[in-house]
Amino acid sequence: MKHPYPRNPILVVDDEPAALDGFEIALHSAGFTNVITCGDSRRVMDILRKTPVDLVLLDLIMPHVPGERLIGRIKEELPGVTVVVVTAVGEIDTVIQCIRDGATDYLLKPVDKAQLKNRVLKALEMRELQAENAILREKLLSRELKFPQHFSPIVTRDAAMLSIFQYCESVAPSSYPILVTGETGTGKELVARAIHRLSNRKGELVGVNIAAYDDTLLPDALFGHVKGAFTGAEQSRRGLVEKAAGGTLFLDEIGDLSMPSQIKLLRLLQEREYSPVGADTIKNANTRIIASTNQDLARLRQAGKFRDDLYYRLMSHHVELPPLRRRPGDIQPLLDHFLEEAAREMGKRKPTYHPELLSLLRAYSFPGNVRELKNLVADAVAEHSSRMLSSAVFKKHIERESPAKPSASVDPSVPSTLEALSFGEDELPTLKEAVVQVSKTLIREAMSRSGGNQTAAAKILGISQQSLSDKVRKLLR
Repeated sequence: MKHPYPRNPILVVDDEPAALDGFEIALHSAGFTNVITCGDSRRVMDILRKTPVDLVLLDLIMPHVPGERLIGRIKEELPGVTVVVVTAVGEIDTVIQCIRDGATDYLLKPVDKAQLKNRVLKALEMRELQAENAILREKLLSRELKFPQHFSPIVTRDAAMLSIFQYCESVAPSSYPILVTGETGTGKELVARAIHRLSNRKGELVGVNIAAYDDTLLPDALFGHVKGAFTGAEQSRRGLVEKAAGGTLFLDEIGDLSMPSQIKLLRLLQEREYSPVGADTIKNANTRIIASTNQDLARLRQAGKFRDDLYYRLMSHHVELPPLRRRPGDIQPLLDHFLEEAAREMGKRKPTYHPELLSLLRAYSFPGNVRELKNLVADAVAEHSSRMLSSAVFKKHIERESPAKPSASVDPSVPSTLEALSFGEDELPTLKEAVVQVSKTLIREAMSRSGGNQTAAAKILGISQQSLSDKVRKLLR
């Protein structure tokens, strides 16, 4: 099934039928399949009022209503429509006046096909950026989601996450690439799926872990191959780009892409075209790219391991997901959600839990983020047999995953702790006084991180709850 591109049509206006046919053929061959033509300049405004149009290719020299006069009418009545003028007149004064009247660009006849494709792509990109900026301004004022249902698989109450959802709503209709970054387990694929649903693209979402392919296999996976392209290619096969036509191609782990493969992907993003393995022909791609990685692409770029041009292409829109440790308010709703989900899958009743468990989880850094919490809850529910959920599975996991306690030797992190203490400039405290002040600082910090729960705070400090209780009574009274 062919999906039209761009979403709203390109309107070509010229009084010469041969010119209209030539433009339509050239645009279709360049991948712009959504094209309408008009040979009578008097009909242009009626067409624009009835049909949402992204771009007008407008001839200047026409009977009835000249193109120069139409530019003013279009920009006055429909300022969001992009106009590119096409003329055989090479006088610079004419071109300057058209730009002043609101035209975005111009082309001189006879029009070169490659130049036509590049100029139209540029004009459409500018149109998209203008539309996205308007939506973003509206979002900043409203502070509300228009389509919250598309984010329902993502459990959160976090203000930063809600701001990210607003941004996703704004950029979803764009055809530009989107880069989703964040640590492992933060929900990058869920965000990609939400963006695809919001885009209303008619094609499907096709996902692939790009790190699973080497330089030899990746072109075949992405672009497909023709019959006889290599030994064993007994029939042609569609690639993932073609399967995602009119939809979204989700490229996971983009940071693991090798330099040769980066070049192939760059051509797809820049030119919107590709060649199946073994084919002499070039195909046009109508596919939106969403890429994700848990790596720092900026650092890879600086190290010469990621191409600058590909980096900036992917960074057209950037969504960075915060780790779970920066979303402590989401621990409880996520815990409740995963408990209900796991209990339902295992045919059990949803267990209750002691408030101490929340404090324990909030004090843990969760290097595996939401995915780690989900797996941990599933493990605990599997072992659960009583009404109250045991904390044993959680405690055992946290003890195993938490970094080892520092040794008694001098640690470079100690000065950062001492900096928080109030020592005078002219005198130092005695060793006993310093130990007391350091103890107070660490206890207060542990109590803060545990939400006031002494059992969790004691685990952070590596002492028993009774010992912590005694110290709190003696030092913080």
